[in-house]
Amino acid sequence: MRRWFLRSALCLTAAGLLAMVPACSGGGGGGGSAKPRVAIVTNCVDPFWDLCQAGAMKAGQDFEAEVIFKQPEQMNVKTQMDIVDNVRLTGLQGLAVSVVNPKEQTQKLKGVAAELPKQNFITIDNDAPDTGRLAFIGVDNMLAGKEVGRLVKKARPEGGTLALFIGTTDSDNSKKRVAGVLSELAGEDVLAEVTAGKYRDTYGKFKLHKKEPITDSGAKDKAAANAADAMAQLQGTPKLVFVGLYAYNPAKILEAARAKGLVGEIKIVGFDEDTVTLDGIEKGEIEGSVSQDPYNYGYETVKWLTHVARDKDKKDLPQKATAHSIITKDGGKPEEHDGLTVRYRKATEYKKLIQDSTKK
Repeated sequence: MRRWFLRSALCLTAAGLLAMVPACSGGGGGGGSAKPRVAIVTNCVDPFWDLCQAGAMKAGQDFEAEVIFKQPEQMNVKTQMDIVDNVRLTGLQGLAVSVVNPKEQTQKLKGVAAELPKQNFITIDNDAPDTGRLAFIGVDNMLAGKEVGRLVKKARPEGGTLALFIGTTDSDNSKKRVAGVLSELAGEDVLAEVTAGKYRDTYGKFKLHKKEPITDSGAKDKAAANAADAMAQLQGTPKLVFVGLYAYNPAKILEAARAKGLVGEIKIVGFDEDTVTLDGIEKGEIEGSVSQDPYNYGYETVKWLTHVARDKDKKDLPQKATAHSIITKDGGKPEEHDGLTVRYRKATEYKKLIQDSTKK
């Protein structure tokens, strides 16, 4: 695995109009006109994206590109599209976006893609396939969601009550992630139902609390409050499983469980590799988490944006999803799931990898 580097050591200062972009993180390398200028606009602010930014900046060095990286303060369409519109004014040769809401943004982003040189537009983490994007850099969220479902069944083989927490149900990754979990539990594909916003009372042996996912719009305080509220509402209910499907959700569930003295009584399953989540897995407070690879998301995205900007063959762009892995306390041997080889990682080793790499 490539090294991860401190965000502060890698961020470059964006010039000119970028000073007006309303984001908490950002940058762009200086350099001569021979360097392609490419940008990544995320869907929110999160340590997940800090790791992605580190990979993007490293790729900018390796492939001699000027990289702009922006994390919107709020997870909503207007905030994100304002940033997209502003970075376009800097004369981009390539752009990648983690799309907040494909339904609302597809037509606008389709126009953005058409106006870019060589239509050099990529989606990252959150897809919008009808925008004309050249590639999607991210996991297969349906299959990754099914991995979460397997962890739920392992935690509660007898079944129980399930509470699902996520930032939004508008994005492509959220719909597929939720559908993957519920499909695995139901034993049948429920993606069409979830996409239509329809949910059942039960999925296999599990009753779904509130009969829908609980959303927080990317607000971490709201995520913590949602978890605490659900614990209060389900007080006395046996066999609980709380699932957090965005990077910050598992940590906020654990925070609420600790405050209420419910660690261990409530089984927690997560997504991504937040350090609090990893610590909870290491201590046995969280059952496990499905991990993406945000560092390499950033690295590969800049690599391919630069590839197209330099007139190289678009046919070389990746057309398959990035592999996901499973983080547990004890790790394990690779397994074949849904035709993919899934790697199991120990939480202690994974956490140490992040800690060691960010010291350099």
